[in-house]
Amino acid sequence: MTTPTTGIHHITAVASGPQRNLDFYVGVLGLRLAKTTVNFDDPATYHLYFGDAAGSPGTILTFFPWPGAKRGKHGSGAVNATAFAVPVGSLDSWNKRLGALGVKNITKSTRFGQSVLQFEDHDGTRLELLEHAGKGNAATYEGSLAPGMAITGFHSATLTVRDLDGTMRMMKDHLGMKVAANEGNRTRLIAGDGTGLASIVDLLHEPQTPIAHLGAGIVHHIAMRVNDDAHQLELQEKLMDAGFGVTDVRERMYFRSVYYRERSGVLFELATDSPGFLIDETPESLGSKLKLPPQYEGIRSQIEAKLPKLELPQVREG
Repeated sequence: MTTPTTGIHHITAVASGPQRNLDFYVGVLGLRLAKTTVNFDDPATYHLYFGDAAGSPGTILTFFPWPGAKRGKHGSGAVNATAFAVPVGSLDSWNKRLGALGVKNITKSTRFGQSVLQFEDHDGTRLELLEHAGKGNAATYEGSLAPGMAITGFHSATLTVRDLDGTMRMMKDHLGMKVAANEGNRTRLIAGDGTGLASIVDLLHEPQTPIAHLGAGIVHHIAMRVNDDAHQLELQEKLMDAGFGVTDVRERMYFRSVYYRERSGVLFELATDSPGFLIDETPESLGSKLKLPPQYEGIRSQIEAKLPKLELPQVREG
């Protein structure tokens, strides 16, 4: 039997520029800039990680902020929306805050009996807030929102798929997730008992929807948590045996990764929890300095000269 994954590790999307990206996710959503590094395949571009105070797995939304990137198109074969968990009783306050700060396309709906606040960032990235009783690891840090408002991690992610059966079978057979509920064309899968943060993935079955086009506002991939290197290798082998084109293990400094694309086109990653973001920074200094992988340290000065200067914003009042 396959050892189950333990939920979402991180989600990575494309943005149109690093400063606006910072201004929104720190200034508006109150997330922490947990790591500042570069795209390992394009070191002239930042890779920014936003999450809780410790950069914990299950809280991290990351971006490739390519300056001037054209807007992508939402569609199937991609993460349709990233949902964050907020404290119980805070959703109305969030609704007022987002409206006061000029956030676009704010709507409210109900999903599986729970209120959902939906909105978009400046690039059209689809985001959601849902109340969740779990506190996660989101210790407050200087400049963050009050504990009664602060985002505590991921609630869930919604994937738009054409081949519901194929995607669902992969997630059940190879990631160890379980079907928990159905609502219209939405199927909910859970890791564990589904009550923990970052433990829910919803599949939205839309067989006629065109394939998503990558660009600003579109999620590049979703990463699931594996226990350790041995667990990662176990899943890699089983996915390969099942005919998935799985990559070799990639060293990402703060975790190790393998990638594969499932039947509906969604790019998945399997990421280890270790060594984590504290391997090269203290909890107090997370995200404050540009961190480069070893292969780029020899050209640090050239990389820094090409990267635009960033100013960390304060969390805005709203």
